[in-house]
Amino acid sequence: MTERLAPPAQRPWLCLWAGAAASLLSVGGRFDVPLAAWVAPLLLLRFLRHARPLVALPTVFAVTVASAAVWMAELAVPITWLTFLGDVAFGVAYGLPYAVDRLLGPRAGTLGRVLLFPAAAMSVEFLLGTYGPFGTAYGMRAASQHASTALLQITALTGPYAIAFVIGAGATIGNLVWERGPHRPAPRWAAAYATAVALIVVGGQLRTMSTDTGGDTVKVAGINPSHAAIDAETAVHGASRLAVTDPRRVDRADVRRAMGPLLDDLFRQTARAAAAGARIVVWSENAARVADEDHRTYLRQASATADANNVYLLVADLTYLPDAPHGRDETHLFGPDGRKLWDYEKARPIPGLEIYTPGDGHVPVVDTPYGRLANVICYDADFPAGNHIDADIVFVPGGDWPEMGRTHTAMAGLRAIENGYALVRQDFNGQSSAYDATGRLLSTQDTTTDTGVWYADVPVDGSRTPYSRTGDIVSWAVLAATVAAAVVLARRTRRHPAPPSGSASAARASAVGPGR
Repeated sequence: MTERLAPPAQRPWLCLWAGAAASLLSVGGRFDVPLAAWVAPLLLLRFLRHARPLVALPTVFAVTVASAAVWMAELAVPITWLTFLGDVAFGVAYGLPYAVDRLLGPRAGTLGRVLLFPAAAMSVEFLLGTYGPFGTAYGMRAASQHASTALLQITALTGPYAIAFVIGAGATIGNLVWERGPHRPAPRWAAAYATAVALIVVGGQLRTMSTDTGGDTVKVAGINPSHAAIDAETAVHGASRLAVTDPRRVDRADVRRAMGPLLDDLFRQTARAAAAGARIVVWSENAARVADEDHRTYLRQASATADANNVYLLVADLTYLPDAPHGRDETHLFGPDGRKLWDYEKARPIPGLEIYTPGDGHVPVVDTPYGRLANVICYDADFPAGNHIDADIVFVPGGDWPEMGRTHTAMAGLRAIENGYALVRQDFNGQSSAYDATGRLLSTQDTTTDTGVWYADVPVDGSRTPYSRTGDIVSWAVLAATVAAAVVLARRTRRHPAPPSGSASAARASAVGPGR
């Protein structure tokens, strides 16, 4: 009795709808399902390989663009012409690996068919994360797996983009098994893949167990402006704190009027944290709002507060300038003796939302009794290549909004695993968190509802990783191999027509029956 099969034209479209749903549930947003990130490429590839290219490719691109739009909606990303263009560009870029698989894969042989898609997916992630204006803010598969700490330990060796390769290889090998069943070489590929993933997870678990993060710690306090201070500031400006971020649209006289009560609140909380035993105090991004002419006075207050309370104090401010670029997003670290140890300007202002002139990107590092301390600001942490820092603790003052905060902080936490340092992200109107060098969550606070002082006991000894030393050498190698393979396959495809699609082959096979 023969097996009754679904009509060939129907099955690919079922895969499309299911794959699209999985894609929308793995965008790096608030409602992600980690498993969906593995299911989406499996089903979308199945659809793509068994439908006509002129129909399948635009459809898959529509799914990838829609996924980027859902990400923007979930995280309430402000819509500007640049963020809109970024959404479309994201969608097109993340659709390219599917196009490569469909157009070049049929002539690649089994080995190429298995490796081409994951290599292309990893290469796209790497290029966008390194050279794109939005970094890894969208689309990085590792961000969808942040709860799988053991799996993510591989990024300490390869960098974060390797997770895209692992997930992509699961999709191509899954399709190989789907198409060939128990016939060779599908079982061997499946066994090899299962073994590799098991080794990655077991090795990651061993790393989390063997990495010494339980030794000496330092008590770190995170400071946000209190509700009372924010209400007073809002009353002066007649607008919310987020609405007065653009210095071009703010009355400088209002800034000076609001500054006094705001700074009094921040320094009072700093003293309270020191009295509670904190040895390092960190403010959130733009916690202080200061006119340029008052900047020196503000820094003298910060110095005196650090000295009086015997703490390392990392203050963060938005300084309003009289002329273009009208604003400066910066931090300053003061030692327990009141001496200023660094000034740092945000190196990656958010495109389309922040008009500040970027800083030089040189990350300051100082030796202290609590290890080597370093600092980047918010969006800077979305660019892995700029976070290979030889430090024990990296501070990331951030400023978000409720829909964005938790996701953005979890994404920043990946830098800790990749580079082997503890990371403390003090976030305004989002989620503050501290992570050890293996990505283990040490402490967290929902700052959308709680503006009280937040504390974390943070390990003072980091451990540099291979990735922090060698950078993106693995990603560069994969990119070079992908480009070389694409060139060879493109030439081969021009010389010879592509073999029939999977659906056509399947239809012929079912017509003639099984071969011997």
